[in-house]
Amino acid sequence: MVNLAATKVGPVRYNSPWTQVTILGFVTFCSVGMFSAVSGLGAGGTQDTQLSDTANGVLYGCFAIAGFFAGSVNNMLGPRMTLSIGSTGYSLYIGALWAYQVHGTRWFLILAGALLGCTASLLWAAQGSIMMSYPLEKDKGRSFSLFWSIFQMGTLVGAAIALGIQAHSTMPGVSTGVYLAFMIIMLTAIVTSWLLLPPHLVVRGDGTVVELQDAISPAQEFKELWHLLKDWRMIALFPMFFSSNYFYSYQGAITTALFNGRTRALVSLLTGLGSIIGSIIIGQITDSLPFSRRKRALLATAFVAFFNCAIWACGLGFQVQFTRADTVVRGVAVPWDWTAGVAVGPIILMMAYYIADAMFQGLAYYTMSSLTNEPFKLARMAGYYKGVQSAGAAVSFAMDAVKTAYLGEHLVSWLLLLLSLPLCAWVLWGIRDSNYEVEKVTHVEDVSDGAIEGMALPPGHVAGEHLNDGGVKTKPVVNEGSATSD
Repeated sequence: MVNLAATKVGPVRYNSPWTQVTILGFVTFCSVGMFSAVSGLGAGGTQDTQLSDTANGVLYGCFAIAGFFAGSVNNMLGPRMTLSIGSTGYSLYIGALWAYQVHGTRWFLILAGALLGCTASLLWAAQGSIMMSYPLEKDKGRSFSLFWSIFQMGTLVGAAIALGIQAHSTMPGVSTGVYLAFMIIMLTAIVTSWLLLPPHLVVRGDGTVVELQDAISPAQEFKELWHLLKDWRMIALFPMFFSSNYFYSYQGAITTALFNGRTRALVSLLTGLGSIIGSIIIGQITDSLPFSRRKRALLATAFVAFFNCAIWACGLGFQVQFTRADTVVRGVAVPWDWTAGVAVGPIILMMAYYIADAMFQGLAYYTMSSLTNEPFKLARMAGYYKGVQSAGAAVSFAMDAVKTAYLGEHLVSWLLLLLSLPLCAWVLWGIRDSNYEVEKVTHVEDVSDGAIEGMALPPGHVAGEHLNDGGVKTKPVVNEGSATSD
């Protein structure tokens, strides 16, 4: 059997954080990315906005409940098993959309939404733990950029599939061929998850092992979860987490109302591209500016606040021009085709919304990852984040399901974003430039070669070099500031 942790091609190690985050990105490329492409079509590609809102409300409601415990499940099962289980719900949900399109089975779509809410919470807890804990501190922003770009490439490819199938159709809905193509791609994520390595086999570029302990006991895990929920920083970040997906229902609703099927596919493609752009911007700000970590983080917060204000202000200027009841917007009957001149500005606006969204999500992840480097803690934080995030999404989809005015949805979404950022800055004000000195860090030099299973190591590092013949550490653990980024 191939020892993947020992695999090395040139300077690239299979057990490096960058390789693992890349594989993680492809897992979500095939699962969440495809799901995002369908969501970007508006109403899941159907024309029944109320049913879509109900299914999404159930999905995010279950996600919210399961999310609080998902990090603990990840810590007990390990990231590979958790990620594989978490990938199963996406193909089921797309299958339910297909069944509704063909047979009109509404109940199955709602049930699939509930199951997806539970499984997705597991996927995102494992994702958060890997993406935030595996890289070096100096690479955490760019780790988000790498992951988010690959993940959103799934949205791009999915949208391109939908656009290719729908390009010559002016029908308001989406064909069943779109759902079948997505479902096949999503099923591959279940297997791809097992290509990831457990944290005790991953070695950073500075020679530190991510985590020697592969799992944690249930009793200890739930004790630690309770401590997390009482942490003032998690309480302060609650508004940020709650608002981080709140606006999706509003944006999905106006996409459905304004555009026909093929134009919604184009919007989905462009919003995926916008997300990639936003993730790269926030990663560069948090990692590349020549300042201390605290200063970089606060500058990133200020930039995200400014950009969101600018985009949502433009959105407000557009939103006051129409209501839910309008069948004609800007003098042209809806739904619009992309050939309509009036559609160009709103399409660009939707792309800009997703640039802002990616930067906001990146800031949230960077804030959590700046508090600790420990995988178990970050898995709990990721689960908490996604749980609170999904609670916000469930509320917003419930509001949209009862036909809340678009203007009201817009203003609430914008207000929540604005209120959350000062609290985020408060948390970031207290972060350290490094957590290495206060958290236990294990170098490969302090671990016997047998204990790390002959895994590939970064240049200049030798397993057990700090141990004498009796297996006793003879040199102190020192974290090198000039570590490489592999």
